[in-house]
Amino acid sequence: MSKKFKENLNTAVFTSDYVLSGSSPIVYIAHHEDGSWEFWSKETISESDVRVVSLQQIIAIDPSVLEVADLPLQFAAVRDDISRPWNLISKN
Repeated sequence: MSKKFKENLNTAVFTSDYVLSGSSPIVYIAHHEDGSWEFWSKETISESDVRVVSLQQIIAIDPSVLEVADLPLQFAAVRDDISRPWNLISKN
């Protein structure tokens, strides 16, 4: 059985146009102290590139994010590319 996020699938999360367009894979996930989530690709982005979408949209784009659905608060998950495993790092 795959992991599931404890948050509702309609939860708003942060990402970029690169992820939404499918031009770059998600390689960085952050779970902040306030419970918010970020899903980023390798590209450097500007404020105008940031998008707010539902958690369900992110899962549809990349189901492998479910592997870190239980990511603790104040942790991040990183990987070099989509074929590599997620590595957890503390943001403290």
